[in-house]
Amino acid sequence: MGNLFVVGFNEPHQAEEVRLKLQKLEGEGLLDLADVVVAVKDEAGKVRLHRAGNLLAEGAAFHGFCGSLANLIFMNATAGVTSGALVDVGITDRFMKELATVLIPSRSTLFVLTRKPTPDKDRVLEEVKGLGGKIFMTSLSHEDEARLQAALNATKSAGP
Repeated sequence: MGNLFVVGFNEPHQAEEVRLKLQKLEGEGLLDLADVVVAVKDEAGKVRLHRAGNLLAEGAAFHGFCGSLANLIFMNATAGVTSGALVDVGITDRFMKELATVLIPSRSTLFVLTRKPTPDKDRVLEEVKGLGGKIFMTSLSHEDEARLQAALNATKSAGP
């Protein structure tokens, strides 16, 4: 079974940078991405969704889910309400309030849906180390979520 991740970033370009990193890891066989959506709120308050265009065709059944979920989340966060459909996938009023804090102009959010867990968690954690971001929602265990957040927050060590 796959996992859903929603990660907020302080800069408008950060979510896109992480999306590109995740697609690179997919190309190396470390991730199996079903869908990836980047959401950026512009200065006028409009949220724009950017989808990954080169996900595998076999993911067509999943493709669209993450974008639709992102749209539903942003519409409800802007309105300050949680619909029954969102509650059904574990998105609560508390989550919506937290997400609203990142929904200010010039910030970005990354929605990632994987098909299955990664076979090499340690390598993926090392690859995302220091990329920043705050996890707003994930279907990972509390322990794995904490490890991922610690990696995102960590300072990337300089190479040799």
